[in-house]
Amino acid sequence: QVQLVESGGGLVQAGDSLRVSCAASGRTFSSYAMGWFRQAPGKEREFVATISWTGSSTDYADSVKGRFTISRDNAKNTVSLQMNSLKPEDTAVYYCAGRTLRSIATTRNAYDYWGQGTQVTVSS
Repeated sequence: QVQLVESGGGLVQAGDSLRVSCAASGRTFSSYAMGWFRQAPGKEREFVATISWTGSSTDYADSVKGRFTISRDNAKNTVSLQMNSLKPEDTAVYYCAGRTLRSIATTRNAYDYWGQGTQVTVSS
């Protein structure tokens, strides 16, 4: 069993940067691929970024490519999302997710564990 706890959300202005992190419990974290998803009010939860178990493979939604960077520290059981050049449309609750396979995935149903989410609000 893995528990995921997000942190680092907040209110920022358009163009600012923000880093959200996810702390995972459990000894098997290092063998899981991880992902970030987000859900804006009235919208479906959507894929943002994913990273493989070693960190050697990543993938991003087109809407965040070039602005967001996903990374992980297996020694600390953490995965982070660095968000630069934030836009009002990035406003959402950001969720950390883990899957029991090592390869990256971009769909919600590929993930087995979810955090509670952290709110990111970008004002114009």
